[in-house]
Amino acid sequence: MGLLEGKTALVTGGAGGIGLASATRLAEEGAHVFITGRRKDELEAAAGKIGPAATPVVGDIADPADLDRLYATVSSRGAGLDVLFANASVAEFMPLAEITEEHFDTLFGINARGTLFTVQKALPLLNEGASVILNGSTNVDAGAEAFGVYAATKAATRSFARTWANELKGRGIRVNTVTPGPTDTPGLAGLDPAPDKATGFRGHLATQVPLGRLGRPEEVAAAVAFLASDQSSFTTGASLYVDGGMNQI
Repeated sequence: MGLLEGKTALVTGGAGGIGLASATRLAEEGAHVFITGRRKDELEAAAGKIGPAATPVVGDIADPADLDRLYATVSSRGAGLDVLFANASVAEFMPLAEITEEHFDTLFGINARGTLFTVQKALPLLNEGASVILNGSTNVDAGAEAFGVYAATKAATRSFARTWANELKGRGIRVNTVTPGPTDTPGLAGLDPAPDKATGFRGHLATQVPLGRLGRPEEVAAAVAFLASDQSSFTTGASLYVDGGMNQI
């Protein structure tokens, strides 16, 4: 028996990276997992990797109509929702002097606004004792150059988790944040300021981690599975750092 046998889960941004690793782990623990993302081909390929325990639903969390369609699909299964991992987010470097309205609106539209309505629209489906997990970032604490807007969106996410944990406690719903450090995902590679050159971007990030390497998506997924399961039944409003000690030492 897995930790989530018979449960129903949803992972946003589930087509790759931490989202796919987490959806895979939740399915391995016995859950039926809905995954959503904007790119149909990648999403369907991800569902194929997970197997029959996964249902892909194409959509953008920044679009309320897409969220409504997503939750109509989840509702049609008739089992409610036991685990929600609001993972979908975007990142982009932009120094203060160059920040545009488009940059600000895109990051806040997906990372903060999209996360808020992902959780709000799930409320009627969340079963008693459900677990809501938000995807955070060590950049909330770090003050990394040119990452100000992204870090601010993740600070909003962290604040949401605390508030929602308090608001939903009467239903036995726990809300926590998983906070990854630099993790070896396609999204991280996409942040390389000079991808066509040997910049050593990933290697540089690894030197900032006390354990001396980047994290693996599967390591973050293990923390997500813990927060999703009854093994974390006395944990709510918390931020679980999976950062190799980066923000701890």
